[in-house]
Order: sequence, then C-alpha cells, then structure tokens
Amino acid sequence: MTILDGARLTSRRTAAWAAMLLLSVAAGAGEAKAGDCRSYAQPGADWSGCKKSMLIITESELDGANLAKADFSFTDLRGSSMKSANLEKAKMVRTSFVAAKLEGANFNKVEAYRSNFARSAADGATFVNAEIQRADFREAQLTGTDFTKAELGRADFRGATITGSRFTMANLARARLNDAVFTGPLDFRNAFLLLARIEGLDLSAATGLEQEQVDLACGDASTRLPPGLKAPAGWPCADDPDDSNDP
Repeated sequence: MTILDGARLTSRRTAAWAAMLLLSVAAGAGEAKAGDCRSYAQPGADWSGCKKSMLIITESELDGANLAKADFSFTDLRGSSMKSANLEKAKMVRTSFVAAKLEGANFNKVEAYRSNFARSAADGATFVNAEIQRADFREAQLTGTDFTKAELGRADFRGATITGSRFTMANLARARLNDAVFTGPLDFRNAFLLLARIEGLDLSAATGLEQEQVDLACGDASTRLPPGLKAPAGWPCADDPDDSNDP
C-alpha cells in the first residue's frame, strides 16, 4: 500500500465515523422530542405519538399538553380540562369529551369519527381539516370555533351555542344544526349543506351563504335567511330515517 492509498483509506474511515456520529446525534435528538408515554396526566404533559386508547382517564388535567398524533380511540376523557392542548393529527375514534374544557385546543386534522363532545366548552378551539363525521356536539359551547374544511357529515349540533364560528368549505351533509343557538355571524362560505337540518334557525346574519347551498339544505317556514335568499319549494324536507348518532 502506498502512502497515497493509506491517506485515502484514513480519509474514508474519518468520513464514515463522522457520518455515524451525525446519525447518533440525530437519533438522540429524536428521542428527546418523543412523548413521555408513561407520565401521568398533568398540565403541559407530552404524550405526543403515544397510545392512550381504551382508557378511563376522566377529569384529567391536561391544559397545554402536547397530545399531537396520540391515539385516544375509545378513551373516556369526560370532564377533563384540556385548554390550549395540542391534539393535531390525533386519533380519537369514539372518544368521549363530554363536559370537557377544551377552550383554545387544537384539533386540526384529527380523526374523530363518532366522538362525543356533548356539553363541552370548546370556545376558540380549532377543528381545521378534521374528520369528525357523526360527532356529537349537542349543547356544546362553540363560540369562535373554527371548523374550516372539516368533515362534519351527520354531526349533531342540537342545543349547541354557535357564535362567530367558521364552517368555511366544511362538509355539513346531513348535519343537525336545528335547535342550535346562533347569536351573531357565522361563515358558511363554500360549505356543503346537502340535507343539513336548519329548521327554525335564524341565519339572517350568516355570511357566505348562497342560494345553491340553501336549496340543498333542509329548512322550514321558521328558518330565517340572509337578505336576497329565499326558501326553496322543497321545504320542509322529509324526516331522515338515519339521523341518529347512537352506536
């Protein structure tokens, strides 16, 4: 082996060791960012990416917690406080948030099919691009809540207080909005309202509503529409045989 060959071999070995060192540092950094899945429920907890399904953790204190990409499917979180918690991309199939405190929480891009938010306080929460089909929001507080681009097919909002909320480009097909409390403007721009139940609602201050959307929805003689829109001849709609969120 010549001196030149030896120098080249040494250089390659040095480069290999440097690459291994960088990989080790990167792995360590990844571990530092991973959630502490064994920690107890507490404000600011980091359960990101953790499996927390099929648990009973009612009345937990999780304000400001990082719960992104966690799996809470079939978990009972009734009465918990999760103000300003980050649940982005979490899986929450049939999860219970009944009477939970969810003000300012981030539910963007969650998968929450048939989850129960009844009587929850979710003012200022965001559900952007969330999958929330057949979710139960009955009697929930939803002032300033953002449902932009959310999938809300057959979601139930009866008795909910919805003020200043956004349903921009949301899918509200067959959603039950009748008996909700609307006090102030709501944004329905480009929302899909196929057979959405809006009987008896005062939508006179709603923004973004077009006649084509109203024609698809289900209202009645007591539904109040924004100026320039009129009730279609097909109102009231026939009862939907499958309008229940029960299992």
